[in-house]
Amino acid sequence: MPRMLDVSDDVRAEIGDEEADRLLAGENAPGSYDCTSCRTPGDSEQERTSTVLFIGDETAVLAFAHATCLPSQVVQVTEEQLQGAVRSIAADGGSTRAVPEQAVAEQAVLGVTSGLLLVNGELHPALVVEPTAPIARPGTTTAGDDFLPLLIEQGFMPLTEIDSVPPVLHGWSVLLAMGQLHAILQPGPAGGQPVAWWQAHQALQVADSWRAAANKHQQVLLFAAPVGSIGRQPREDLLRGALDKAAANGKLVAATLPLAGT
Repeated sequence: MPRMLDVSDDVRAEIGDEEADRLLAGENAPGSYDCTSCRTPGDSEQERTSTVLFIGDETAVLAFAHATCLPSQVVQVTEEQLQGAVRSIAADGGSTRAVPEQAVAEQAVLGVTSGLLLVNGELHPALVVEPTAPIARPGTTTAGDDFLPLLIEQGFMPLTEIDSVPPVLHGWSVLLAMGQLHAILQPGPAGGQPVAWWQAHQALQVADSWRAAANKHQQVLLFAAPVGSIGRQPREDLLRGALDKAAANGKLVAATLPLAGT
């Protein structure tokens, strides 16, 4: 029986047209599954379901998610993360399947820290993103770090100090579901459905106070800095100090992203 599956162009490019067509025809797709995002049951015969392809260094795994939780997409992870996720999903009775891997792109891991920041006398939920290695511009072979220029081209604003809430970056959003952080979404190619710019291989728990502030404002402040600019800060006051220092050094960009989910 045909399934109500969404197979994005990126997923189709990785698994091939033949495999994608078999999935859509229901030959290789499960009817019932546990959503790889919220971990609750789903049924691809009754509700729209996204195909999510996790690609590691040596293997690739196809998982399924409610279309309301995640769009169909390709998610680059380390081999260790992939194997850990497979073990976790299998332990929970979830559905995954190994697929032939045609291409793997090396990516630095984006570290994400959540915290509450005081801006103009009011607490705002914030996410701070810092890669584990320099980010090169796609298609270049020269050494360098283009992380901030690439984000500025996407609409993020350079900061010299954190004295106001940054402008809203339309088309981007923060996906929060079941009280957990799942992804930072960016506009899809050619105006298509949003795709994950950052994806948690396992949903991240956020503090109740952070979630309450996010629900109040219905938006999240996103700050990004190059590798080595922020570091792992154990307290919110230390995190704010590191952000202020990065801004003063011209190494911080920011945007306000609408909240998706609760």
